[in-house]
Amino acid sequence: MPEAASEELAGRVVAAGRRCSLTKSVLTEWARRGTPRQVEYLAGYLEAERASRDASKRANLLRRCGLPQAKSFDGYEWDQVAWPDGFGRDDLLSLSFLDAGEGLVLMGDVGTGKTHMAEALCVLACQSARPARFFTASSLVDELGFLPLDADGARPLFQVVSEACGTQPVVFTTSLEFSRWGSVFGDDQMAAAVIDRVVHHGRLLQFRGESYRVRHALMSPDGGDAGGSE
Repeated sequence: MPEAASEELAGRVVAAGRRCSLTKSVLTEWARRGTPRQVEYLAGYLEAERASRDASKRANLLRRCGLPQAKSFDGYEWDQVAWPDGFGRDDLLSLSFLDAGEGLVLMGDVGTGKTHMAEALCVLACQSARPARFFTASSLVDELGFLPLDADGARPLFQVVSEACGTQPVVFTTSLEFSRWGSVFGDDQMAAAVIDRVVHHGRLLQFRGESYRVRHALMSPDGGDAGGSE
């Protein structure tokens, strides 16, 4: 009678097969039938299949996310971010706020890394097999402050924010303080209702400093050469 596979090896087969949506009872039976070498081969195959499916899922999520650019936090300039009490960089990068159903408002000066952070968070979410979507201002949600709306145009945005904040985490980027959101929505009461929902379900990260694009521009803001050459 051939030597039976170890429980650990048989467990690998079952675990990998279940991740591939295969039947547990069949996996368990075949893990017991084979020799250790056969079960090792089967476990290796199923683990490779699982890894391939996981990679395909992450790639599909990232493709459907709608990002203009797939950013990362490599080289990110964290010194321009002011963190709220009880929440820091590790909490952000672990995506624990998503598990807690909390959103974020990234508020502050233009060019200080708000949109970069939002894009990189979308990438992290997709890499951890969490679905994420990125929207620009013209398609409803992002960079509040660059696209003023009248009251009629603001209603769809209000509905999206209201429904989203009640069911899933939302990350906003904005260059305007809350007191000025009425100029975006075209209606102070509607803006107040949106802010109430956003604040109730989220945390505020504030960004201060000179624009990254200005600091790294070839031309200085006064029209001269940033390098100072003649």
